[in-house]
Amino acid sequence: MIDHEKFQNLVKQLYTTVDELEDMFPGRHFTPDGHMVGSIGECLVADAYGLELMPASNKGFDAVTSSGVKVEIKATQSKSVAFRGEPEHTIIIKILPDGTFEEVFNGPGAMVWQQFSGKALPSNGQYQISIHKLKILNQQVKVFQRVPKIA
Repeated sequence: MIDHEKFQNLVKQLYTTVDELEDMFPGRHFTPDGHMVGSIGECLVADAYGLELMPASNKGFDAVTSSGVKVEIKATQSKSVAFRGEPEHTIIIKILPDGTFEEVFNGPGAMVWQQFSGKALPSNGQYQISIHKLKILNQQVKVFQRVPKIA
């Protein structure tokens, strides 16, 4: 069983360390990125929504709900996220500088995937969608379509 408080404190410590390093070396950025942000995001969401994480790099989804819904988790610190395929459900978060997060989108993957309809697949095989657009879409998600937060 995960110690929720310890986990949240460790993430906050990580971002405090980033701030301290950036203060120590003005002009240098120490923002966690890549796999670290993805893994932190997956763990933050699994903890907050009571999801069971799948093994890393699981194809098509990162976690499942207690009722078996497959959830693709996306985390960012920038202005967009990318998709390779249509998820059953997706929770997208923006990790904030203090190590907490903002829910950007929590709903059926089809709502996001429809945004790419008629668009050519980019050369890297990933469609991009802005955080701004996702926030607008999130307002259209009905309560019963969301995975409820538990923490």
